[in-house]
Amino acid sequence: MAIADVPAYLHLSSEDVDAIANELDTIRRDVEESLGAEDAAYIRRVIAFQRVLDVSARLMIAGSRSKKGWLLGTAALAYAKSLENMELGHNISHGQWDWMNDPEIHSNTWEWDMVGYSAQWRHSHNYRHHVYNNVLGMDDDIGYRWLRVTDEQPWRWQLLLTPLRNLVLAATFEWGIAVHGIRAERDGGDTPEAFAAAKRKLRRKIARQLGKDYVLLPALSLRRWRRTLAANATANVVRNLWVYVNIICGHIPGGAEFFDPAVVEGETKGEWYLRQMLGTANFEAGPLLAISGGHLCYQIEHHLFPDLPSRRLPEISVRVRALFEKYDLPYNTGSLALQLFRTQRIVHELAVPDAR
Repeated sequence: MAIADVPAYLHLSSEDVDAIANELDTIRRDVEESLGAEDAAYIRRVIAFQRVLDVSARLMIAGSRSKKGWLLGTAALAYAKSLENMELGHNISHGQWDWMNDPEIHSNTWEWDMVGYSAQWRHSHNYRHHVYNNVLGMDDDIGYRWLRVTDEQPWRWQLLLTPLRNLVLAATFEWGIAVHGIRAERDGGDTPEAFAAAKRKLRRKIARQLGKDYVLLPALSLRRWRRTLAANATANVVRNLWVYVNIICGHIPGGAEFFDPAVVEGETKGEWYLRQMLGTANFEAGPLLAISGGHLCYQIEHHLFPDLPSRRLPEISVRVRALFEKYDLPYNTGSLALQLFRTQRIVHELAVPDAR
């Protein structure tokens, strides 16, 4: 059953809700006041490392003659692409680094390395998803109009193909992001002319991305173009799979709640915080996995503070988890394997009617 009254569901008084909001505001203020040179140096190091890794991987792919060299180069390229899309593209587009006033590292100027157009994604993600996180009929990220992830969603016969649909979504996730963004433009009430312009922008972005990955870079490899083409295609699929895992494990595992649209009527800041806390889930990841996923293993903290730098989420999580414990709130976390299993179980159980 979708939640219509978050404080009542959690048995919290209005005083409790206000106190939680005040404590979270204090965490935000403490982090904002401490941002400085060390944070700026971090993001610049990540950008430099990602670019060096990308070039090194491509040189290994084109220059080596062994299968091992191709595999290592392709794995490095997939990691570089994941790093660019998540720790850089996703987080920069959230405005996490706008405080630096660096035109290169700004939400209005960064264009990520995938077919989706970042400006269109920013609207669908930063507004429709983050503001209305897991609110039925308002958050388009609930199943991406492709999967059934709660029994509040109506069943359709096409869902019988969920095992295949789920794999297709995971392997082509960048295309899902592109479609998601243009749909948000269409549904946002823009004029037909504005929507036509948005479609042209997306088509140009897709043409540039496909041209780079599947024409220009293979052509630069001369007689070894097939090797580069295969590596680029493989790295893109691996990147898509990893982005899918990070996103889907953050909102669908058992215990991540969904909400009735009535919940946003007159919603206070404290109630908004609580909805983010209930509608998200974390998973455990080491440093290399965390950074390649944009630190979305801390999805709870990211949803509470989407515009705070991702590198601060580990330290923020300590204080947030203590707040959960103080008010006896469910902090949804577990190993990556467990959260992925719980997610896939829900998706496939709900593929048949009246399964849950």
